[in-house]
Amino acid sequence: MARRLRPEEIGFVGTAPVRLVFAREVSAPPDRVFRALAEDVPGWAAWFPAVTSARAVDGGAGREVRLRGGTRFRETVLVAQAPEVYAYRVDVTDAPGVRALVEEWRLAPSGEGTRVQWTFAADGTAAFRGVLRLARTGMGRTFRDAVTRLDRRLTTPS
Repeated sequence: MARRLRPEEIGFVGTAPVRLVFAREVSAPPDRVFRALAEDVPGWAAWFPAVTSARAVDGGAGREVRLRGGTRFRETVLVAQAPEVYAYRVDVTDAPGVRALVEEWRLAPSGEGTRVQWTFAADGTAAFRGVLRLARTGMGRTFRDAVTRLDRRLTTPS
């Protein structure tokens, strides 16, 4: 059953009870990575393996995302500052135990490419927080694999 989460703002990324932060260097330039994150919302399903579908709603001010396993999210875009920051919060989900969730993608030029940093900031029941902490390694691997796939998508000639 879907339920409404606490509507946190971007500052939650720095204060959340659980913060998982992952980073990776890619060869694609920041503007191309930003466009893939913020403008090609349906494209997420092609490079982020956990995402089965994604679409922009409310004229791009929100997103609807479905994950493998059927979990659904209705999100509000909090920051879309090209080409440095893209962040959104989950407003409604059917994921158990979560009370608040904000994700931030920070992009910075790095050598010939981009440093991509993803922060997953969350609050929830004690069980939810514990599961997230245990899932850190798997989430890190998922992030690395996804960003590697995104980089290939952005740098491979069509």
